[in-house]
Amino acid sequence: MKVIFLGSGTSQGVPVIGCNCEVCTSVDYRDNRLRSSIYVEMNGVHFVVDTGPDFRQQMLRARINQLDAVLFTHAHKDHTAGMDDIRSFNFKQKKDMPVYARKEVQDQLKQEFSYIFSESKYPGIPKVELNTLDGNPFNVQGQTIHPIEVMHHKLPVYGFRFGDFTYITDANYISDEEKEKIKGSRIIVLNALQKEDHISHFTLDEAVALMQELNPEKGFLTHISHRLGLHMDVSAELPENIELAWDGLTLTIDS
Repeated sequence: MKVIFLGSGTSQGVPVIGCNCEVCTSVDYRDNRLRSSIYVEMNGVHFVVDTGPDFRQQMLRARINQLDAVLFTHAHKDHTAGMDDIRSFNFKQKKDMPVYARKEVQDQLKQEFSYIFSESKYPGIPKVELNTLDGNPFNVQGQTIHPIEVMHHKLPVYGFRFGDFTYITDANYISDEEKEKIKGSRIIVLNALQKEDHISHFTLDEAVALMQELNPEKGFLTHISHRLGLHMDVSAELPENIELAWDGLTLTIDS
């Protein structure tokens, strides 16, 4: 399995427009974060989790030429706004793009991208095949993926487990039942927005504590705000088996 962090930033990205803090003006490339998304290649099947506003840039930067399915965690715009650009894969692969999301997310996509789902199809628009997630494991071209329901304040959000790799973003609570679905993962990704308390995201300390509870071989933190601090400084504070993710970080996971 191959995983690429396409983006590791929060909803505004880093740098934030108009901000002159030390993180937003940093020359360390690891402090430059597009909106959170990952690419997963699993036994020859290619997935992207979320298509945020930076989706086109992320596909070009990572030189991704094939995409077999898009998985959506939830309907917030920093995770869905780039869906129009899947049409490039429609043209290249000459087929509709399978999209996997819970019904509430599909309803939001139909509202935000009404032209995609209208009865009168304009030439060249994206073509998608909607598949409804209900919390049960699902199969894409022979690959089984396990949704994990977490809470983003009062909004249910799906994380996803691909074999021994689990990816969770936009969460501040995970039930004991859902934690059981994560346990045993060799690599876990969690969101860690900032150090101060937040209504809908794990803080750095909360994410580290949960990572230690789940006890993966390796943990990575994502969905990072400029308020968290410089990548270099925060990295020095973390336990040995936990790291901050950064855009372009690539993992190879042996089966």
